[in-house]
Amino acid sequence: MSENRSAPQPTGGGGFSAADLRRRMAEREAAKAAEEMRHIKDQEEKQKAVMEEFHKPPERTPEQLLQLITQLVDRAAERGQSEVQVYRFPNSLCSDRGRRINNSEPDWDQTLEGRPRAGYEFWRDHLRPLGFHLRAQVLEYPGGMPGDIGFFLTW
Repeated sequence: MSENRSAPQPTGGGGFSAADLRRRMAEREAAKAAEEMRHIKDQEEKQKAVMEEFHKPPERTPEQLLQLITQLVDRAAERGQSEVQVYRFPNSLCSDRGRRINNSEPDWDQTLEGRPRAGYEFWRDHLRPLGFHLRAQVLEYPGGMPGDIGFFLTW
């Protein structure tokens, strides 16, 4: 039985030399870096669109929002929970990037901007009179710094 396998040629052009391997590896790395840059640019554009959206007025009426929250709270209560996350937003919508929330300072609500401010006011005007509490919490710490903020409704 003879095997018909061709072994790499130590000399000649089949693209099998250390220089050829290094060149191909460099091309792959460059393509990977270019793809990563495209991904970063796409993410930045999406984040910009999200930020613009957070500064627009909410599209739901207070009645619709109350109905949505009622359903969310009912489901959580049925599971035996006494809190539910009702909102998540980037820390850039806090004038201090979430520092006061992270440190549980009493005036943290004064740092809110855009829709998070509107969310806080909705709780203050419609849910607090019903006995619900609102807790704000930093949800992640990218690079050791506060990241996204979450609002939790508790009862």
